[in-house]
Amino acid sequence: MQRRAFLAGLGIMAAWPFSARAQPKLPVIGWLSGRGAQGSAAQLAAFRRGLEENGYIEGRNVAIEYRWADSHYDRLAALSAGLLERKVAVIAAAGGPDSALAAKALTTTTPVVFVVAGDPVALGLVATIPRPGGNLTGASFLAGELTPKLLELLHEVLPGKATIAALINPTAANAESLTRLLQQAARTLGLQVPILHARTAQEIESAFETVVRLHAGGLVIGTDPFFTDRSEQIAVLALGSAVPAIYQFHDFATVGGLMSYGTSLTDAYKLAGVYTGRILNGERPADLPVQQSTKVELVINIKTAKALGLTIPLTLLGRADEVIE
Repeated sequence: MQRRAFLAGLGIMAAWPFSARAQPKLPVIGWLSGRGAQGSAAQLAAFRRGLEENGYIEGRNVAIEYRWADSHYDRLAALSAGLLERKVAVIAAAGGPDSALAAKALTTTTPVVFVVAGDPVALGLVATIPRPGGNLTGASFLAGELTPKLLELLHEVLPGKATIAALINPTAANAESLTRLLQQAARTLGLQVPILHARTAQEIESAFETVVRLHAGGLVIGTDPFFTDRSEQIAVLALGSAVPAIYQFHDFATVGGLMSYGTSLTDAYKLAGVYTGRILNGERPADLPVQQSTKVELVINIKTAKALGLTIPLTLLGRADEVIE
């Protein structure tokens, strides 16, 4: 009886489709981010939309393994090494240039698709924009280049203020270039721009205390994933300290910051998703020109302006792409 049951079982197994017995392994994308998971949902959703344009849906025919540095950039090398040990098909380097630089330092073979602010050639990620030439490609967007414009816009709102402070993360790869750009813009505008540093949430709070102590008219936030993750904290501190502040990304204005001016992060992440899908389909990073997101938008939060006792010039309101009331 037992022998008949055993043989019957073998017959059933033989009748199963091969696909049911041996499901093919899904390709794995390694998501390497200098940011934290909280606050990255919109960018990740955009990345997935880009993947879907090439037929890839997470959990169905592709898997994504996530590694978050939570703005501790010194962790990125170890996180990148872990993804390479996992033998991922592609690394999606997100949340700032430090992620891409960490991955580049460890592999010349695994494809890396980055999203970075600024010039990827100057950062040493690719040979040229049209022909990356190695195992890296991706999307770039204007960031540090816009910093002088942030200062100019805030000065337009605060024409009588001689001092406007700036906040920079000293551990960021772009810290030196941001400082230089701000100092050059300050000379052009005839302003004093003290540079304040913050690399922790507590140091952000201390920076606002310094802004108040210096009687600075406002604050320019230097582009960095650490500050992007803490947009809401910065907006709350700015309002509580009565400090008009401007940052590059749209989210800052929507959570209560006075103004934002910059390119769309979601556009850049969708482009990165498209490229990741194309690489999974067999294309080489070396043959995919770096995509550049150059559209900029100005967002003004009128509610915050009123709370700060500010009147936004009509000429500036007329140039705004979005006014939050």
